[in-house]
Amino acid sequence: MVEVILTVTMNPAYDMTYRVERFERGQAHRVRSVEQRIGGKGINVTRVLNQLGKYARATGFSDHAFAAAAELEMPVDFVHALPWVRRTVVISESEDGTATALWEPGARVSNPHAAEQLSVRVAGLLPEIAGLVISGSLPGGIEPSLPAEIARTAIAADVPTICDVDGEALRLAAQVPGIVLTPDETELQRLIGTRPTTADDIVIAAKPLIDNGVRALIATRGPEGIVAVTADGAWTGALAEPLAGNPTGAGDAAVAAVIAALSSESRPDWAALLADVVATSAAAVVVPVAGEIDRSLRTRLAPTVQVRELDISTPQKTSP
Repeated sequence: MVEVILTVTMNPAYDMTYRVERFERGQAHRVRSVEQRIGGKGINVTRVLNQLGKYARATGFSDHAFAAAAELEMPVDFVHALPWVRRTVVISESEDGTATALWEPGARVSNPHAAEQLSVRVAGLLPEIAGLVISGSLPGGIEPSLPAEIARTAIAADVPTICDVDGEALRLAAQVPGIVLTPDETELQRLIGTRPTTADDIVIAAKPLIDNGVRALIATRGPEGIVAVTADGAWTGALAEPLAGNPTGAGDAAVAAVIAALSSESRPDWAALLADVVATSAAAVVVPVAGEIDRSLRTRLAPTVQVRELDISTPQKTSP
């Protein structure tokens, strides 16, 4: 039987890239080229999973046009609840590579039963899936409790579940026993109220969450690597030298690597898993668009990732 991983994207987007020679505020510009692709964090995770050899299916909220466009690329099962799908616009300058991003907030859900319909749809798919990822922001009209509610149902069905969300949705997801959380440093700061500056700080911040039932907290730190904290231990992993490139999809690639491992192993080797996650994330940085990885680079990088075990029992907070 083929293992299926389900991703949930509640606020998808059309990712637009405008390429110009040089962007100047207040001036008219001639756009040299335009690229458009379907996007959203869960969509990006789905793409990377497919590149990792995993069969992934996408659901969430959309309008009819977005669902039809997505279906041309991947298996989808969206709830048609949005009047329109937002755009994220990146203005890329060829002169020096500078990128300016504009993020639309997204439409308000027009279907009053949308949340219930999505919950029922995911619940109906649980017997067929080996892993679940709930990613990204929420559109207007959707309560921040919805990711946690869906995650709770999935974990009760013994499906490994990741919530890659932010703000109040992340706070509520952190209360779900068995959940895996994948915040970046800014999202973690909003969750715990203080900014962790070292790997040991992240262990200190994660310990109460782990004690309260979170299965794992995997914090992405950009060029400084990734920290994984579980009840069994804590590790930090990074490349010897960070790679230059576009970090936009690195976090989504990391999430894909985590759920790919958890869908196959009930008790993973977390140190080995972290090495693969770091390599997969780095392999996304060198690709100019989110949702893609350089698979050959990932294979070459994995053995070079430097993983170090951290003290989860009594970590010492670094002095400011």
